[in-house]
Amino acid sequence: MNVITICAILKAKPGQEEQLRDELIKLIEPSRAEKGCIQYKLHKSLKKKGTYVFYESWADENAILAHMNTKHYQTYLKNTETIIDTMDVYHLENIET
Repeated sequence: MNVITICAILKAKPGQEEQLRDELIKLIEPSRAEKGCIQYKLHKSLKKKGTYVFYESWADENAILAHMNTKHYQTYLKNTETIIDTMDVYHLENIET
């Protein structure tokens, strides 16, 4: 199994912190139900207001591509395009043996 971990760091525009949080929460349940989803967890920064981090594990690249094409993910993109200030997404591979 070629598990891929994604770390996505999203920062809301000032005044949009709660709206972004609400949109991100909507992704959790349907994403966890997707084939190939191993882990899908949302975190909130304790020190940086309006900063959220998704930590996800997927079975492979095909599972990630399928996720990005789901209705709930496309809805999230549309609903957050004007409220996200910055977004950094890292696709990671475990190097431990």
